[in-house]
Amino acid sequence: MKYPIGIQSFEKVREEGYTYVDKTGDIFKLASEGSYYFLSRPRRFGKSLLLSTMRAYFEGRRELFEGLAIAELEKDWVQYPVLYLDLNTSEYNNVESLQIRISQTMEQWENQFGIESSNDRSLPLRFETIIREISSTTGKKVVILIDEYDKPLLQTFDNEPLQAEYRSMLKAFYGNLKSCDEFIRFAFLTRVTKFGKVSVFSDLNNLSDISLLPQYADICGITGEELRRTFAEPVKSLAANNGITEDECYTRLAEYFDGYHFYPGSVGVYNPFSLLSTLKNQVFRDYWFETGTPTILVNKLQHTNYNLDNICTDKVAVSVLNSIDVMDSHPLPLLFQSGYLTIKDYDTRFGKYTLGFPNRKVEEAFSKLITRHARSTTGQCGSNSFFCRRRTGEKKNYNNITKNIFR
Repeated sequence: MKYPIGIQSFEKVREEGYTYVDKTGDIFKLASEGSYYFLSRPRRFGKSLLLSTMRAYFEGRRELFEGLAIAELEKDWVQYPVLYLDLNTSEYNNVESLQIRISQTMEQWENQFGIESSNDRSLPLRFETIIREISSTTGKKVVILIDEYDKPLLQTFDNEPLQAEYRSMLKAFYGNLKSCDEFIRFAFLTRVTKFGKVSVFSDLNNLSDISLLPQYADICGITGEELRRTFAEPVKSLAANNGITEDECYTRLAEYFDGYHFYPGSVGVYNPFSLLSTLKNQVFRDYWFETGTPTILVNKLQHTNYNLDNICTDKVAVSVLNSIDVMDSHPLPLLFQSGYLTIKDYDTRFGKYTLGFPNRKVEEAFSKLITRHARSTTGQCGSNSFFCRRRTGEKKNYNNITKNIFR
């Protein structure tokens, strides 16, 4: 069995025989029921592969979908022009770096569709021209896929002047998703975090955020049913190699990597990177945490005044959960969006969520994170800082709370 670890190309997955967990039924549903979507998931959760699958579908590449759910659902297989923008591949240290990245992508689109270059225009106007001319030339509406729209904002989270310039630029650029509606068949954007009051999408009321909808709770990740149906043989080998029964192996996999819920009571999903890495290597390890921790998370946690002993007991409203703008006083949204916390319960009366660690490995990763940075803290944090309290021995309740995570 070939595991698509780190592979973001659906074409490569299918043509080179990698195992694919079928999410194409969800893609057909999205394409059939709407046009503009927005999805947030933690890093290493398969967002890029999802977009690549959408790209192949809208390009009409029927041969890649043989044997998958969408092959039975789709009857027409119309080929649309697809504009794909990946903002996850560059460093954005200044305005010019973002301008260059977007400009280079638009130049590729112009060459691909035989459009005369309009690089003397502003980025938003050039984007509008491309959309309109491609639609006019091909006679088809355009599909727009944008991966990690928030990368430039995340990289400059503590640089407000540069953030303001990025927001202004991106807001005008993405504004074409509304002004060019008559030329757009479908648009899908992904992100790790969600900016509320500084959102570059504040004027786009046509975007449907599916991040916390029950019908798409498992659009990324792997469910327990999918694990048993698709990976029964490697689980059997994993059990044998670790001296445990198959039932014990499934229990350990669930305890270590399952438990992500993106809607109260929804099916839980495994972190695909951790799960597939474990099955491939036949060793239980903390693969997700080993790939790195978002810098913004570390920086903000080091200076927060929030009592992290309360992370598994405090309740948060959906308006707070969906934004990282309150990070200085309330780190739970960023911890949730970064994959360290997940939904455990929902109070329907007050409309508030209770969060907790999704599984044992994430709990251990968080403990490593706070221990590592507690040691490096120089005393600049506030008097209520979790890091300072941990270093001075004042933390008393955190371990008691985490013991009850898996209730």
